[in-house]
Amino acid sequence: MKLVFLGPPGAGKGTMASRLSRHMNIPHISTGDIIRAAIRNETELGNQVKDIVEGGGLVPDDLTIELVEERLKFDDTREGYILDGFPRTIVQAEALENMEKIDHVINFELSDEEIIRRLSGRRVHKPTGRTYHVMFNPPKVEGKDDVTGEDLIIRPDDREEAVAKRLSIYREQTEPLIQYYQKKSLLEHLDTRPRPEEVFSNLLSMINSRSPLEDLGS
Repeated sequence: MKLVFLGPPGAGKGTMASRLSRHMNIPHISTGDIIRAAIRNETELGNQVKDIVEGGGLVPDDLTIELVEERLKFDDTREGYILDGFPRTIVQAEALENMEKIDHVINFELSDEEIIRRLSGRRVHKPTGRTYHVMFNPPKVEGKDDVTGEDLIIRPDDREEAVAKRLSIYREQTEPLIQYYQKKSLLEHLDTRPRPEEVFSNLLSMINSRSPLEDLGS
């Protein structure tokens, strides 16, 4: 099954995509991961986007489309995949439609207030990437890593003002995709307010409804 996950930052797309990837044995394809891999492997496209990424810019649609198209040719996509972070614009969605026939689009829904609460509460141990949350997964000692006792940081893009800016960009660029896929009868909305187990169960039910002959279990 070929899936697209839409939704604002902090709504849980990456977490659920990783879990569903293991459950269905299909790749979780993140645009960010593709770009980083292309740069690391020094591919022709990777070299083109390196300066853009290092300068903090957004990779243009045409280069993003090329990178994704290149990734979708890998053998591991034969049985399907989960696209996370692509498409972000109508131009990208139209390009994807020319590449592939998408089976299902899931829109992860969460209020801006809850997103800001989730992301602004995140704390990171910079040397290892260990992640905590002041409400959902607090460290044993406030502001300190459980293993090393070193200080935890707030990533710049997790500060409230940065999260608000990311949400504004998302609403402007990506929300039009909701209408785009609704018109094609491919879209379903997933409420991501409940606990992760419930969200994942509801996600499986949505996907099973599109694959009645292949019950994916729970």
